[in-house]
Amino acid sequence: MLPDKRGYFGEFGGRFVPEVLVPALKELEEAYLSVARADSFQKELKSYLKDYAGRPTPLYLAENLSRSLGNTRIYLKREDLLHTGAHKLNNTLGQVLLAKKMGKNRIIAETGAGQHGVATATACALLGMECIVYMGKEDIKRQSLNVLRMETLGAEVRCVEGGSQTLKDAVNEALRDWVTNVRTTFYVLGSVVGPHPYPMMVRDFQSVIGKEAREQILQKEKRLPDCLIACVGGGSNSIGLFYPFYKDKVEFIGVEAGGSGLNTGRHAASLTKGKKGVLHGALSYLLQDKDGQIKPTYSIAPGLDYPGVGPELAYYKKTGRAKFATVTDKEALSGFFLLSRTEGIIPALESAHAIAYAKKISSKLQDKLVILNLSGRGDKDMHIIEEFSRGENEQNR
Repeated sequence: MLPDKRGYFGEFGGRFVPEVLVPALKELEEAYLSVARADSFQKELKSYLKDYAGRPTPLYLAENLSRSLGNTRIYLKREDLLHTGAHKLNNTLGQVLLAKKMGKNRIIAETGAGQHGVATATACALLGMECIVYMGKEDIKRQSLNVLRMETLGAEVRCVEGGSQTLKDAVNEALRDWVTNVRTTFYVLGSVVGPHPYPMMVRDFQSVIGKEAREQILQKEKRLPDCLIACVGGGSNSIGLFYPFYKDKVEFIGVEAGGSGLNTGRHAASLTKGKKGVLHGALSYLLQDKDGQIKPTYSIAPGLDYPGVGPELAYYKKTGRAKFATVTDKEALSGFFLLSRTEGIIPALESAHAIAYAKKISSKLQDKLVILNLSGRGDKDMHIIEEFSRGENEQNR
C-alpha cells in the first residue's frame, strides 16, 4: 500500500513544510522511488543487513513467558539482538546508504531514547559520513550511556534545551538545521512520522521485521499468528511488524505509553487521547490543547515520549485495522521484570509496554498464537530502573 500522490494515507499524512524544504522532499521522494527500490540498491542493503547488522533476527518461542500467562503461545521477534540493540538500524542503514547515493555527506538526526541516534552514528561510521544528532537535555540525562556510544562512534551530539527538552524538541531543531543546510544535508528521520515521503520510506525499511516474522511463523507453526503486539511511540517498530500482515486476518494491537495514567495528563497516548492536527510536517493524531498547542508528554520510556504518531497508524485506527491501548509506567515495569525473570531477556522499557499489555489481556490470549515485537534491549534503561526502584523503596519506608 502506497500513500497517494500527495503523501496521504486516507486523510492522514501530507507535506506541511516551509517552501524551502519542498524541493528537498521531492528530490528525496524521486531518489527513494528510483534509487532505493532498484535491485542493485536492495542487494547492497540486504548484504549490510545480513553480514553487518545480523539479520534475520530470531523468532523465539517464549515458553516460560507463555506458561506464566496461561494457555497461549507467544513468540518474540528479537530485534533486541540486532547490531546496536534495537530495530532502528534497519532504517538508518537504508537512509544513510541512500544519502550516499545522492551525494549528500552531512547527516543529521534526532533521538529520544538514543537508539536512533546510535543507529545513525553507526551507519555513518560504516559509510564514512559526517553525523550530527539532536537530543533533548532531559533525554541526555536519562540516556547518558547512549550519548557516550554516539560520541564514541564519531557523532556530534547537540543538546536541545528548549521546550520539554525531549524528542519533540529534538525533531524541531533537526528540522531547523535541515532548512538552513538543505542543499548539503540529509535528514535521517527515525520514525514513520514527518512529511511525505518519510512515513512511507521508514515503513518500507522497517518492514523487514514483519517479512521475516511472517516467513518464520509459517515455518515454525505452519500458520499465521492470531495477533501481533508492539509498542507505539512514533510507530516505526509497530508498522514494521504490522505492514507485511496488512491483508491477512491477523489482529494488530499497538500499545502506547500511559505514563502516570490517562486521567493525570502525564502520558504520551496520541492515538488513544489525541485529536487530528499537524505536527512536524504531517496530519495525524496529536496531543494538543483546545487552542491547538502541543501538550507536554511523559513516559518512563524515552522512545515513547512523543506527542504524535505516524499517519499510517492513524489511518489504521480510523479504519479499524488496528486496535490501540495503553499501559502505565508501573505496568510497564511489571512487564520489564516479567520478561527478565521468566526468559532471562531484559527488554527496553519501550518493549516492556507490549509485554505488560500481553499480561494485562492474558485471559483474551488463551489458545492464541501471538507475535510480540521485542524492539530493543534494556541495558540503556538500567539506571532508570535503579532510580525508580530507589524512589519506590523510599516511599515504602
